[in-house]
Amino acid sequence: MVSSVAMPELPEVETVCRGLAAHLINASITQIVVRRRDLRVPVTRKLESALKNKKLASITRRAKYILFHFTDGQVLIIHLGMSGRLLLHKSLPVKYLKHDHVILEWANGYTLVFNDPRRFGLVTLSSESDLPTHVFFRDLGPEPLDSTWNGKVLYRALQTSSAPIKSVIMDQRKLVGVGNIYACEALFAAHIHPRRSARCITCKEAELLSRSIQNVLQDAIASGGSTLRDYVRSSGEAGYFQHHFRVYGRQKLPCGVCKKPIVMVRQAGRSTFFCRHCQQ
Repeated sequence: MVSSVAMPELPEVETVCRGLAAHLINASITQIVVRRRDLRVPVTRKLESALKNKKLASITRRAKYILFHFTDGQVLIIHLGMSGRLLLHKSLPVKYLKHDHVILEWANGYTLVFNDPRRFGLVTLSSESDLPTHVFFRDLGPEPLDSTWNGKVLYRALQTSSAPIKSVIMDQRKLVGVGNIYACEALFAAHIHPRRSARCITCKEAELLSRSIQNVLQDAIASGGSTLRDYVRSSGEAGYFQHHFRVYGRQKLPCGVCKKPIVMVRQAGRSTFFCRHCQQ
C-alpha cells in the first residue's frame, strides 16, 4: 500500500470508479458494517437498512466524488478526502485494519472496504432526483472530460477572473477535478506561465490549454493515476502516471524541452512547478 497525505485527483478517482464497476455492476449488497461513523460527514445510521439487498446499476464520478447508483433510485456518495481508499477484496478479509471504517459485502463474493486514516473522506446517501441540487454538487463547474467542454467554454470562464491562471483552473466552481499535479502539467503542455492573469489568456491559448488539460487527465487515467502519497487503485495496486511528470516534483532538474532547470514557487499555499523559458 501507498500511504501519506495527498488528496487523490480526478484521474485517481476515475480509475477507482472503472476498477470497481468491472466487478460490482449488477451485484447486490448483502451486508454493511460501519465500524466508525465520525467521518467528515457522520455516516447515517440509515445506511445499513437503506442499501441492504439493493442492486447496483452503475458507478459514476462527479468531480472527485464516487457515485454508486442503485436500481431503486438511491445513490451512495463517497469522497476519498485526503487519505481515503477503497479496497476491493475477492472475499471477506481475515481481519480488518484499524482505519477500515465502512465495509460493504456483495452477493458475488466481493468485499469493498472504505479505509481512511485521517477521516476527511465521507460515505453518505442521496436520492437520484436530489443530486443536481445536492450541497456537494450544486456549485460545481463543468467536467473537463465532457464532450461539451472545450476551449471556448474555458475562455468564457477565464474572462471573469484576474486571479492567476493556475488558481482559476483549480477552482472547482470554474472547472472540476484539476488538482495541483495536473494543473502544473497542463500549463506546461500549453506553454502558459502559472502566474499569468486568467483574463489575459487569449482565446487561442484557452483552446490549447483545454486540450492540454484533457490530454493530461486522459493520459493519467490510462496510466492508472498517480502513486504520489496515499493513492492506490481499488485493487490495492499503485498507478504509474508519476513516471510521466514533465514538471511536477522536478525542481532544479532539466526541462525536457529546453534543458533549463525546472522552478518551484508557492502559490496559494501549494507548490507550483514550471519552466521559466518554455512557459510565458
